[in-house]
Amino acid sequence: MSKTIKLRKGYDIRLSGEAPRFEQTNYQSRLFAIKPPDYNGLTPRLIVEQGSEVKAGSVLFQDKTDETIQFTSPVSGEIVDIVRGERRVILEILILADSKNEFIDFGKANPNDLSSEEIKSKLLASGCWTLMRQRPFNKVPQTQLTPKNIFISGFDSAPFATNIEYAVSNELANMQTAIDALRKLTDGKVYLGLSTAQKQHSVFTKLNGVEITYFEGPHPAGNVGVQIHHTAPINKDEVVWTISPQDLVTIGRLFNQGIYDTQRLFSISGDVVRKKGYFRSYLGAQVTKAIENNLLNEHVRIISGNPLTGTKVSRDGFIGTFQNSISVIEEGDEPEFFGWLCPTYKRPSLSRTFTSFMHPQEEYQVNTNMHGEARAFVMSGEYDKVLPMDVLPLQFFKACYTFDLNNMEGLGIYEVVEEDIALCEFICTSKMPLQQILREAINYLEKES
Repeated sequence: MSKTIKLRKGYDIRLSGEAPRFEQTNYQSRLFAIKPPDYNGLTPRLIVEQGSEVKAGSVLFQDKTDETIQFTSPVSGEIVDIVRGERRVILEILILADSKNEFIDFGKANPNDLSSEEIKSKLLASGCWTLMRQRPFNKVPQTQLTPKNIFISGFDSAPFATNIEYAVSNELANMQTAIDALRKLTDGKVYLGLSTAQKQHSVFTKLNGVEITYFEGPHPAGNVGVQIHHTAPINKDEVVWTISPQDLVTIGRLFNQGIYDTQRLFSISGDVVRKKGYFRSYLGAQVTKAIENNLLNEHVRIISGNPLTGTKVSRDGFIGTFQNSISVIEEGDEPEFFGWLCPTYKRPSLSRTFTSFMHPQEEYQVNTNMHGEARAFVMSGEYDKVLPMDVLPLQFFKACYTFDLNNMEGLGIYEVVEEDIALCEFICTSKMPLQQILREAINYLEKES
């Protein structure tokens, strides 16, 4: 019988302009980008060169430390540019899609008839292996390790997040095939986290071979890290894998159709967007067509992902590898007149200085203004209100800030990644860049391990 876990800590940031569940058909991207920096700790070895012709599933680059881990093209077409940064670091590989969209045939197969090694080989050859992530460190899984468990979150509670239930509502067969494959790659279980609202009429409840846990509470209840913490926590020297439902569908298509098909639904949200909704494209799609003639205000910030954890991109930028949404909000670079003295407009806030606490269901317009600058890292009890994990957040962040390895390990760094503590950064009165601090600490820990 499924259990239900109630989380009392957290905070739902209700923003106006959420994408309605309606698929737009007029967004067609022809340019796609695969970005090696999206993969933590990766050193890529480039396989293609500018001008190369590729099919969907063709290898673009490999992991230098393990060349069996291959990163493949989401579409067929031509490599039109390889963007490099300082010291010739590869930032983006740009692919101009053709009209044929040809796929490499990796062969259909029933995972129930394959061994774990055969399944692993198929995932590695197609590029599907790189859709999964390993904790600790939130990186592409190491091929020589067996995960203790595999976790999937069936809902996303972040503001402007893609509605996962809507995005995969017609993909039950592909998800079931992927579950059958993943079950052979772990000695433990495949855990699925759902919200209590999904107990009825959810496509996820029809899946076999998963252990479902229901979660009730505010954001970050939908984060897979929070679900791991309350279901089967990670201990030192253990690894678990995570994967999103839309990537699960891609793995299912690999076995059912024999191709690397990363087609998925992306949402575009924001109260400055004329036509909000969903559009269908492939991994690494360009944002240009989605925002072209679609903004009420040109002084905006375009974000790949949600406003809490997403990345700012330019108008000709691309959606990140592990993002399924575009968020657009106003830039907040205009100072507020006597903003320190009196609240000038309604805003979401955990603080009772603002009246938003009396209207928990109200939606708010926001901009990128931080309402303050960095201050001394001195406070008490703030982070505890929004982090539903059994850690001491202030002590933990200070250990990360000072690269104190013993306390970092003792206070739970193996369990958390940036998205889990993004809400702490949002409510932080000291304006500390907690996600950046955590990432630097994780990189340091991995280097010293």
